[in-house]
Amino acid sequence: MKIINTVKELQLELKKQGKKSIGFVPTMGALHKGHIALMKQSIKENDLTVASIFVNPTQFNAKSDLDKYPRTLKADSEKLTKAKVDYLFAPSVKEVYPKGMKSKLKVNLKGLDKQLEGAFRPGHFEGVVQVVHRLLDIVKPTRLYMGQKDFQQFTIIGQMIKNLRMKVELVVVPIQRDKDGLALSSRNVRLTKAKRKWAPIIYQNLKKAKRQVGKKPIEELCAEVMVALGKPRGYKPEYFSIIDGHTLKEVKEWDDSDYLIGVTAVWAGEVRLIDNMILKKK
Repeated sequence: MKIINTVKELQLELKKQGKKSIGFVPTMGALHKGHIALMKQSIKENDLTVASIFVNPTQFNAKSDLDKYPRTLKADSEKLTKAKVDYLFAPSVKEVYPKGMKSKLKVNLKGLDKQLEGAFRPGHFEGVVQVVHRLLDIVKPTRLYMGQKDFQQFTIIGQMIKNLRMKVELVVVPIQRDKDGLALSSRNVRLTKAKRKWAPIIYQNLKKAKRQVGKKPIEELCAEVMVALGKPRGYKPEYFSIIDGHTLKEVKEWDDSDYLIGVTAVWAGEVRLIDNMILKKK
């Protein structure tokens, strides 16, 4: 695997490869098995795979959260080498956002960025759209790989691609979980032992919601799950909603959509965990 730090070098390198299909996996590092699953699918489906590691400052609401984000480039590069990724693009902030570059991107996201995570993290998705657009413009991949765990994120990026008519295929890879059901995340390493012990309660309640599809009123079910998620000491759920997978809007009745997703965000002490599950899809 070749590690590249500048836009110019990466583009020259990819140009030398000729007309080969390119799979691209953007990350912020602190890689885990979930990330590696994205890499493996890209390697399977493309001639070349490019992974990026860039902790994007524009998508963090608080500087303290940005400062706390784990940076483990050496360990990450070893994992990517083992996975047989072709290129690691690890640029600086100045490289991604050079002085004088027009940074604001105007995209009609049809309100997808204003609900759920957007309601609790204003401006977050503007930063996500900005950096993914910039990275796609640099790499110009055939396919972009993202994980299902960030359901709202990949839905928004899909809207961006459609809106801007970008020539890239979005591929969504299923959630990767620990043996006890906790969705893999770079933030999990920050969980205390006590908080980690109770973390499977999120997955358990998502499964409960799936079992209750069509059996119990949605409002009643969501209220029950919110109570359950707040029972462990130090656990504070922000939301548990059942949404339409296309519009991300909450549904009130089971028959309101043919694509239902259970989505949640829970504070486990100082660590914010998000998760989701497809409850119904035709």
